[in-house]
Amino acid sequence: MLAYPSGIDLSSRALQHLADILTGHRRRIGFRWCRLTCGRQALLVLAHLRCGDTYARLAAGCRASGALPGAVHNLTAARTHGIPAALAAGDIKCWADKAYQGAGPAVRVPFRGKTLRGWRQRHNRDHAKIRSLGERATATLKCWRLLRKLHCNTNRTTAVVRVILALELAT
Repeated sequence: MLAYPSGIDLSSRALQHLADILTGHRRRIGFRWCRLTCGRQALLVLAHLRCGDTYARLAAGCRASGALPGAVHNLTAARTHGIPAALAAGDIKCWADKAYQGAGPAVRVPFRGKTLRGWRQRHNRDHAKIRSLGERATATLKCWRLLRKLHCNTNRTTAVVRVILALELAT
């Protein structure tokens, strides 16, 4: 049984069989530029065929705030979407980078400076460990070639980011 975010029951054998077929097809047509492995692509195809899941539904469990037009600083974008206020209202703590200094009590940021000692240095080290998963997810998103060449409505950009997150979290 293969666990999948939308909760389908799927045999590993079916998944492997489709992945093998996709691998052969890619070789025949000479297709090399695909972000997804054949296994991940097979998983999404089977999720669609088994449950009728659309990309929007696959992305429903992922979090990505709406895109804003133009170049907007991270903290400004977060405030525009009401994220610091929502975190404070829900008494939820989050860990952010130094750019979020002054975002509010719910947003924890590292200490500034290169010559930190003692508990401040330990705080920054622990802070970096906590943030590493989010940083990895962001780095993965930046690898998607589609996002560098995307010229469309910001609502559509948000949907594309959510779909990409769903694809990345599928395995």
